[in-house]
Amino acid sequence: MSEQQRGTLGLAAVAAAAVGLLGFAVGATAGARAARREKEEQAPKLLSVNSSQSQRQSSLPAPSAAASLDLWTSMSWGDERKVGKEEGGLAVASTAKTRIESDLLGELQIPADSYFGIQTLRAASNYQITGIPLSHFPDFIAALALVKKSCALANGKVGSLEPRLVTAITATCDEIVGGALHPEFIVDMVQGGAGTSTNMNANEVIANRALELLGQEKGSYEHCHPNDHVNKSQSTNDAYPTACKLAILLKQRALCEKMEALVASLRRKGREFAGVLKMGRTQLQDAVPMTLGQEFDSWANVIAKDIASVRYHGKKLLSINLGGTAIGTGICANPAFGAEATAELSRQSGMEFTLAEDLIEASSCVDGMATFSGTLRRVAIKLSKVCSDLRLLSSGPRCGINEINLPPMAPGSSIMPGKVNPIIPEVVNQVAFAVCGNDLTVMMAAEHGQLQLNVFEPVMVLSIFQSIDMLTRAFHTLQHRCIDGITANEAHCAALVKNSIGIVTALLPEIGYKKASHAAKTALRDGSSVVDVVLAEGHMTKERMDEVMQPANMVGNAYTNETKVTRRNGRSASISIDLLAGSAYGVKT
Repeated sequence: MSEQQRGTLGLAAVAAAAVGLLGFAVGATAGARAARREKEEQAPKLLSVNSSQSQRQSSLPAPSAAASLDLWTSMSWGDERKVGKEEGGLAVASTAKTRIESDLLGELQIPADSYFGIQTLRAASNYQITGIPLSHFPDFIAALALVKKSCALANGKVGSLEPRLVTAITATCDEIVGGALHPEFIVDMVQGGAGTSTNMNANEVIANRALELLGQEKGSYEHCHPNDHVNKSQSTNDAYPTACKLAILLKQRALCEKMEALVASLRRKGREFAGVLKMGRTQLQDAVPMTLGQEFDSWANVIAKDIASVRYHGKKLLSINLGGTAIGTGICANPAFGAEATAELSRQSGMEFTLAEDLIEASSCVDGMATFSGTLRRVAIKLSKVCSDLRLLSSGPRCGINEINLPPMAPGSSIMPGKVNPIIPEVVNQVAFAVCGNDLTVMMAAEHGQLQLNVFEPVMVLSIFQSIDMLTRAFHTLQHRCIDGITANEAHCAALVKNSIGIVTALLPEIGYKKASHAAKTALRDGSSVVDVVLAEGHMTKERMDEVMQPANMVGNAYTNETKVTRRNGRSASISIDLLAGSAYGVKT
């Protein structure tokens, strides 16, 4: 046996070993295989291309053996080398029903009931990198199917694809958008070739399912070919980035929804805490009074601005390069194809895609994705700041700031009884760190693109997908497991204000900076209150001090009167605190 034959059969053995759960594993019983074959023979294989979507869905065969393919967990690198070299590995392939497919590099045996083909199998063997297959991101699979459907419809309109193939391909794409065949997308997200393996995984799955709809066997590509028909008028270099952009936009919707929900939760807390007076802080030192409601509202506004930013920069992803094919010159595509495909994708997705003015520039430039990743980084940074504030304000409970209580979610220590940690803000902080790291990856990948193509889009796309998904879950988790359950330690907040040297700032317009500084220094040295010092030194009368030190006069122009404060948006709350009662330093309330 030649070395090439050994390698070919070795790869087939790898594939057969990897899809073990449905009978391709070594040692599968003949009875189990026979039962499976009998079940497959009973399942309807032929589907009229004129049938309804519901009929297509109900007639779709059960997931193939490839549905359990997980090359990362099922096989180590050592296993692959062993199977590829040892004669015994051939027994694995011999127990499985296979079909033969060929490509530029030769022939391979493909599991017979797999919808993917030879190029997908090679890629699954070549790229065991992250352990994250394409199927991990359903929106991405749906986006690939929508792009392929739009291209098939456009090819039909310009006369480049015969109607029966258009119908079979689009019917298959509808099934995939509906959730079918996703386990057949087995290629690792990170790959060489600028996404070619992803594109071919989609082309092969669509072609083989379309063949079934046409009454043909999988692999009989003379009737519907992955390249000649499914990939008609396309290159990876325009179809792949278009699908990536569409997937990002699909994911963006969920992210913005969770951001809006968090904003609403923060605003509810802003109303709830509108009457809670507390000390503001700069550089971790006492500054001037504010309300806890103002603090929560400020966080809500931070997130609200970021929602607008995410949506704004997402719109830049609507410019696509379909029809540019390899490098943007449009080789192998009908001149009308690009505009037709773009219009069709807009109809299919409900989004307003536009064809880039310069397809060569659009094919080589990834600024839209880089900018969007930067926006996610900005979101993460500001969200992390909010979480750091929550951790500080809840620190204690006896020896920290302790102005708010976070809902207890888990015991905090394996050795310190009674300790409860701010675990939800902590995990969201870590999400932010990861998103910033992902953006660095995107930045480096964007910078390293060369000439007419950036080949590093796969790692950019994975990084952006992960950032969106982590942020989406983080916003949801922070709202439901933290913000919604926060309570205020109102009496403690009031005591901190009374005890603070920082309230001296409110006296600046009355006594000036020099006298105020002296009063603060004296109060801190003697353990007395700023108010007592100022009155004792005769800088102000008691009546004027009473007026100046009213809470409504110290928390900004969002309030309009002394005891019943009304905010600009119409919400109101009472502030009931007497800053002059008792000794202002060390007083207990």
